[in-house]
Amino acid sequence: MSGETVILIAVNQQDIASTNQADALRAMDDWSELSPVEHHPAYALKHLRMLYLPNGLLFEDHLAKRWEEATGERVSEIIFPSRHVAASGQPSLTLHPIGVPHLPMGEQGPYGGHGGTAPPPSPRLASWWKMLLNLAKNEESVDGFDLSLEVTHHGPTVDVPTLFIEVGSTEETWGHLGAAQLLATIMRDGLLESSGSTWVEEKHAGEMVLVTLGGGHYAPRANQLAALDGVWLGHMLATYALPFEKTTEGEVGGNWKQSILAALKATRRSFPGGELVCSMDKKAFKGWQRQAIRDLLEAEGIPLLTTKQIKAKLGLD
Repeated sequence: MSGETVILIAVNQQDIASTNQADALRAMDDWSELSPVEHHPAYALKHLRMLYLPNGLLFEDHLAKRWEEATGERVSEIIFPSRHVAASGQPSLTLHPIGVPHLPMGEQGPYGGHGGTAPPPSPRLASWWKMLLNLAKNEESVDGFDLSLEVTHHGPTVDVPTLFIEVGSTEETWGHLGAAQLLATIMRDGLLESSGSTWVEEKHAGEMVLVTLGGGHYAPRANQLAALDGVWLGHMLATYALPFEKTTEGEVGGNWKQSILAALKATRRSFPGGELVCSMDKKAFKGWQRQAIRDLLEAEGIPLLTTKQIKAKLGLD
């Protein structure tokens, strides 16, 4: 195995939504069983690797480094098939990047990750979102499922591009075989068949890469914009991930700036040569907060664009 560059699919053995997706993916092709990695079951197909982990995913820090130390193979990105939990109980299919950049620097989050940093977002987010929208339209078994991106949240802490692909939202639907099959199809097509599903600097340099700021957990702004042709998607920061404080002297404080800078830095890593732009949910912020964000982005040389401006830039107005 030594010396190759591989994509790792990390599976939670305790999560039926995770194992169903993984099993459906392996059933589509002739995967080879490998020697156990860290004493856990492992499989291979071409440049893909799959690892079944025993105790969840959110705290499996430095997984790419651990795989390389065990096998000699360099991991270029990680895909985490998983369940999604929501109090609403609404059946759902979701995609999202990970990280807790708004927490105090270095602090471990309650659901993994470490404050002040974020793993690079998978450059596949926007293309897989478009695939999800297209495939779900013609798949009767997932009628009634909500389709959504989620904002950047939770762990683990890793240093390669990453996404979670999830079935939600309760025990009633985590084991849904049609949902697992649909998401496995996206993984297979996105990782083996669809050459345009990821970023290639020589081909895509100068194209638009979107980071969204503000709004709720289910990323309505990103859902709309990432569905447009010509948009690549980076980190998405909800309002709760941009904590502002104002001192008695009127100075702007809080971890909002740390969070934005970490998201921009990580997104740049995933999209070398890309044109980063931000889009903000204005209603999510007070006037002084909006101005602080504008000032920071101006200092960083990042355009802050409205939906209308983004569409115009893409020639869609």
